[in-house]
Amino acid sequence: MARTAPLKPEHVPAESKATLDAFSKGLGFTPTMMASFAQSPIAFNAWATLLGSLSKALDVKTRDSIGLAVSEVNGCDYCLTVHSFTAEHMAKLPADEIVLARKGHAKDPKRDAALQFARKVIETRGQVGDADLKAVRDAGYTDANIMEIVALVAMYSLTNFFNNVFDPEKDFPAVTPAGEI
Repeated sequence: MARTAPLKPEHVPAESKATLDAFSKGLGFTPTMMASFAQSPIAFNAWATLLGSLSKALDVKTRDSIGLAVSEVNGCDYCLTVHSFTAEHMAKLPADEIVLARKGHAKDPKRDAALQFARKVIETRGQVGDADLKAVRDAGYTDANIMEIVALVAMYSLTNFFNNVFDPEKDFPAVTPAGEI
């Protein structure tokens, strides 16, 4: 059950309005998570800026797959529904690749290395080993790319934590629970 109410359009703070309107226009609707998050213009706009910047990192399949892997580890059902939907419809990942991504893997060897590394970062709170860095570098990722993976892990964790704390109503199709994949 939601622990905070999404804002009605007339109650959105002026400092959040342009950002929320841009998301709503792009998506064709206003997700409850965003209508809730907009209550804090500082936090909402900071997240939106990070999201916008990181939308240029790596490729869409890898970004969405990292979102799935991180959301699975963090137990964020809301984000799993969002990332499963976007992975299918925007990144064009087939259902079996979505399941693999939730487990921190991919059929593509390079993306698999990124997902294994992202999962290791979230599971160890960044305390990765030299072998973990070597594996992702050996797969062809530069240090700049690895920094982007870490930033994506942090960004997805931010929304995971927000959604786990406030439990907004889900507005994307439900996904299979983790124990059943």
